[in-house]
Amino acid sequence: MKEDDIRKYASLMKELELTGLEIEMDGAKVRLERGMATSPLVQSYTVPAESVEKKEAAAAEDEGEAVASPMVGVFYTSPAENSDPFVTVGSKVRKGDTICIIEAMKLMNEIAAEFDGIVEKVSAKNGQVVGFGTELFRIRRI
Repeated sequence: MKEDDIRKYASLMKELELTGLEIEMDGAKVRLERGMATSPLVQSYTVPAESVEKKEAAAAEDEGEAVASPMVGVFYTSPAENSDPFVTVGSKVRKGDTICIIEAMKLMNEIAAEFDGIVEKVSAKNGQVVGFGTELFRIRRI
């Protein structure tokens, strides 16, 4: 593997805020890791208990089940820049319908609805970098 390739992967890791990446190409295996201390975005802080209780109460009021991101990447609501979004608030979805795309390592991954329902909330913004487990939608089962 060439040094330029490794530098491209390292840059991608930084862009997507990944802490580790393993690549196997032409029989060679390379593992890149970066410590959390290198990221200026990581900060330690304490949240007052009252604030946590308010958020939990607000989450309980939200209808529907959370649909979480299965991977780290960039969240897209539509298949192309000038296209209509796959779903909006109030859209009916059937199990298997594409509800968004997450771009990871230059691959477009279609995310499908896991059950029939109605979209109650779009939690992520178009073009937002999302992490594993980030809430993307709230869908109420029908």
